[in-house]
Amino acid sequence: MGSTTEHGVSPLGELLSFPVHDGLRVSARLEHPARARACYVLAHGAGAGMEHTFMRVVATGLAARRIATLRYQFPYMERRSRRPDPPPLCHATVRAAVAQAARLLPGLPLIAGGRSFGGRMTSQAQALAPLAEVRGLAFLGFPLHPAGKPSAGRAEHLSQVQIPMLFLQGTRDALADAALLTSVLAGLGGRARIDWLEGADHGFHVAARSGRSDAQVQEMLLGAFRSWAEELL
Repeated sequence: MGSTTEHGVSPLGELLSFPVHDGLRVSARLEHPARARACYVLAHGAGAGMEHTFMRVVATGLAARRIATLRYQFPYMERRSRRPDPPPLCHATVRAAVAQAARLLPGLPLIAGGRSFGGRMTSQAQALAPLAEVRGLAFLGFPLHPAGKPSAGRAEHLSQVQIPMLFLQGTRDALADAALLTSVLAGLGGRARIDWLEGADHGFHVAARSGRSDAQVQEMLLGAFRSWAEELL
């Protein structure tokens, strides 16, 4: 592992791997700051893996807030394919990642979820059968529907999730119509909380005319995550 920052964590995290099933293994990176209060098991989006800049920003930003992360690859990304794995394999990978986090950081409260596709695969896995030791789910841009095709079908499984959920969403997210997502989450009652990031798109980018930078939006996202995690724990 490389040199550490003032927060006691490597800038890139510790590279490791873990088994999914039948000899299949995937890569992961563990960021474990000193005196960590929780660990976020962080899945990547459909088109970019765990080494994407946004994933690193989230991991190092949470480490600075004393939240560990285990970010990991889905098998298709490991083999550098553009086509996501079938949901059952994604769900198995989520479960394996959660189990690995529990082994690496015994006793540390777990939060699961991730970026876009990875968050949705995590919530589907939780809906099918609770993820062991996971206290809550956090979504970094939940992909409610394809761009330009508003629909709530991708959220139907959320009614089966019985633990707290945090949705961090940009108001310009083309994959989550704001009014539709608000309606969906209202039906989930107190289990779901949403924090809107004004002017941000699905990648949490903001236009220059907004008067804010992407870095400022990222700080807001990380702050909202920490606030929710503190309440959860």
